[in-house]
Amino acid sequence: MKFRSISVRQIFTALTLAPVGFVVAGVVLGELVHLKVCYLCNFQRFLYLKMAFFAAWGVLFPGLYRLWGGLVALTALSGAAAALYQSWMQFAPDPALECGVGDPTLVERIVDWLGIQWPSLFMVTGSCSEKDWIFLGLSLANWSFLIFISFFAALIWLVFKYRPENP
Repeated sequence: MKFRSISVRQIFTALTLAPVGFVVAGVVLGELVHLKVCYLCNFQRFLYLKMAFFAAWGVLFPGLYRLWGGLVALTALSGAAAALYQSWMQFAPDPALECGVGDPTLVERIVDWLGIQWPSLFMVTGSCSEKDWIFLGLSLANWSFLIFISFFAALIWLVFKYRPENP
């Protein structure tokens, strides 16, 4: 199957559904194994939803696929940075760097506001440096980093290398 036979709308539909699926999977997993969600986890949830939002615009306006792909790529890169930072906090926990300690950062303010708007999805109950769940030797923050980086790589290909036959 050639990549060019896949339309821009199909690509952006997948880029809309996949991040929403990851958020749903995270919420379901959290409920099943009683995970405590931290500021950085919630911020990553927000970034997954933001990726889906931009990708949905790519479904509606496929002719601007480079614009929407670039916005999704930047959001994915931001998510990778947040997940990498959380992974580092889990690897070398330092109470002075813990989320929620001291003056609130911009990320903490955003997540607090989201928690007020939608508490069932964004309420903070845990610590960023805790590894509540491990799968194949990796924490959820590690997995999230890999997912965000995969999205970023795919979007770089979409923006710079993909040449659609018809958008």
